[in-house]
This record gives sequence, structure tokens and C-alpha cells, in this order.
Amino acid sequence: MNLSLEFLIREPKIKLDKNPLLLLLHGYGSNEADLFSFASELPEEYYVISARAPYDLQYGSYAWYAINFDANENKFSDHEQAKLSRDLIAKFIEELIANYPIDKNNVSLLGFSQGAILSYAIALSHPEKVQKVIALSGYVSEPIFEENYKNNDFSNLKVFAAHGTVDQVIPIEWARKTKPFLNSLSVESVYNEYPIGHGVSPQEFSDFKNWLIQH
Repeated sequence: MNLSLEFLIREPKIKLDKNPLLLLLHGYGSNEADLFSFASELPEEYYVISARAPYDLQYGSYAWYAINFDANENKFSDHEQAKLSRDLIAKFIEELIANYPIDKNNVSLLGFSQGAILSYAIALSHPEKVQKVIALSGYVSEPIFEENYKNNDFSNLKVFAAHGTVDQVIPIEWARKTKPFLNSLSVESVYNEYPIGHGVSPQEFSDFKNWLIQH
């Protein structure tokens, strides 16, 4: 099976005619094994698939797009690479549906950091492909969305967003713009904060798992 991205898979323990998909998208400088480490804790009816980002940073580290620094140490993201990854993941979702008995009307993205930023871009650009987003330690980056995304139908899209109040990588102020932004598009969303840095706490894990089960 030759798909667009390298990935790890946990088959559903409860087999249905068509099973839901939870696609895990790791952060910058990580790899597909990172989020997959808690695959065994996730709901048993899901295909849990963890994708590896396409840009190799060496030593087992990968990125969905480059992050560059200028002379004043200002960070800026390569939006063109981000758009390529956005489209690559959208294509990868189609490939998974073609190759596994996945319910195309029950696809969830779980992204951390750069993976969360891309999860927003994919879901808001292609809400027909994604029904739920769990975005951890990320933010909304409108420049990497499809141009006419505001014309999309978001009525079936639901978002769980979470961020650490002492995140040293992505400022909490960026994350706090998420809920008002999603409200402006009438997207149903939950936004939670946790007293942690750039990571996932046990409470946060428990909260998004319960959210996933309820929805």
C-alpha cells in the first residue's frame, strides 16, 4: 500500500462496517511515534493513524513546514510549504478512506502545535472531509487556509482547542483568539486552558478524550 505519507496505525478493537478515523498530526521537530504513544488509550472503535510530516529535519525529526528566523530572531512560517502540507494531508485522508473501511463522515484530526495549526487549516478549508478537530497547543493561521474558505459549510464541524497558560513556544494570547475566530464562522467549539507549558497534561488528555466520546 503506497500512500502519500508514512504512518503508524492502530486498528479499531471494535470492528464496525465503517469505523471512524482519528488522524494524529505531530508538532515541529517530532515524528509519528510521538502522539501515537497514547493510541492505546483512545476510544476502541477508531482507526488511530499517526502521520509523519514530509520535511526531514534529520535525526528522526520532521516538520510540516519550515519555521525560519530573521536577524532579529523573529520567527516566521513558510506559508507555501504549509499549504502544500495542508493539501497533502487532505489527499492522505482520501487515500485512507479508499484503503480502509473508514466512515468518511466521521473523520477527526488531533494535532499538536504545528499539527494543530494545520488541523485548523484542513478542517476550515475542507469541512466536507473533517468533522472534528482536537487542536492542542496551536493557533489559527488564516494565511494557510484556502482562499474562499468562508463560503464553506461548517455546520457539521466541531472543535476542541486547548492550550497551556505558560506555553513558552506559542503564546497563550495567540490561542485565545481561537474561540472568537471560530464563533465568527459559527463553528461549534470548546476552548480550555491548563496550567502547563508546551505539552499535554493528564487532565487535558482526559478532557479531550471525553469530548471525543461525547461527540
